[in-house]
Amino acid sequence: MNKQWIAAGLAALVSTAWMATPAWAALKEGDAVPDFKLQASLAGKEFSYALKDALKKGPVVVYFYPSAYTGGCNIQAHTFAVNVDKFAAAGASIVGVSLDSIKRLNEFSADPEYCAGKIPVASDAGGKVSKAFDLAVNDIPAGRKDTRGVEIDHARVERTTFIVTPDGKVAATIGDLPPSANVEKALEVVQGLSSNKATGKKS
Repeated sequence: MNKQWIAAGLAALVSTAWMATPAWAALKEGDAVPDFKLQASLAGKEFSYALKDALKKGPVVVYFYPSAYTGGCNIQAHTFAVNVDKFAAAGASIVGVSLDSIKRLNEFSADPEYCAGKIPVASDAGGKVSKAFDLAVNDIPAGRKDTRGVEIDHARVERTTFIVTPDGKVAATIGDLPPSANVEKALEVVQGLSSNKATGKKS
């Protein structure tokens, strides 16, 4: 086999593995999560999102994603949106967090193809909350455009989902799966928490 083909194949494998692997520093099961308040959007309408308030109602799925209107993030938002009732049935709510501006998120949250007005997305424009969850924040190369052809003007956070219990602790960290599988795993975790609560078992 041509050595160039072998080298290219190895490079592709390394690249794929790197993209699929969450940062080792990300908060882990049992860690206390930092409380946060961010401007968010639901169905195109801005509001102030407070994690502390959401946790009073049950577990919260806090999912960090690189950017609105990009391939994997579009899939993830759509998958959360079509499964939102299943999360609610398990007593859990959802919030997406990215470094997008609130203007971009107003459009994304209302887009019928993605968030569809069903899940709130919050603007961590400076990356402070992302870093508090020990996630890597990296610049997006200049000139990179989203799926609408609009230039992306912000940094990106690695795709990682945290299931947070009402006591403010991480029940699970999900960061090594494709977007749709990430959502499926998150649903599995919250349904497990709901089942344990119903039977009196500790999670």
